[in-house]
Amino acid sequence: MALKRMDNIGIVVDDLEGTIDFFREVGLELEGRATIDGEWAGRVTGLGDQHVEIAMMRTPDGHGRVELSRFLTPPVVADHRNAPVNALGYLRVMFAVDDLDETLERLRKRGAQLVGEVVQYQDVYRLCYIRGPEGLLIGLAQELN
Repeated sequence: MALKRMDNIGIVVDDLEGTIDFFREVGLELEGRATIDGEWAGRVTGLGDQHVEIAMMRTPDGHGRVELSRFLTPPVVADHRNAPVNALGYLRVMFAVDDLDETLERLRKRGAQLVGEVVQYQDVYRLCYIRGPEGLLIGLAQELN
């Protein structure tokens, strides 16, 4: 049996609307929204009875998805948003963009902050990390042709 694909990456947020708007500015499209609740969902997550608002964001090519979740119950119990880039666990999501400078300009208007600096890796990429909504770490990469 072979792996078929990666369906999505999940990010828990407090401000669902603001985060949707930010990821739209990155270039993702809102695929859909739903409320997930009940004991059946808690059996998957191990959280028991839960009530969660979700939004599924899709990359323009249709292959990548980011699932944004806002937990109403049970309450959030940990916060990893301000962990440094060398912390254990999931780190960030990276997006390929056409024009890094233009993307940074648009995202700064939505509160994004550059983590370090924009760097060039050989003649292949220009890269940077930003802190987006709620301190989420997001990577941006522009391929150099």
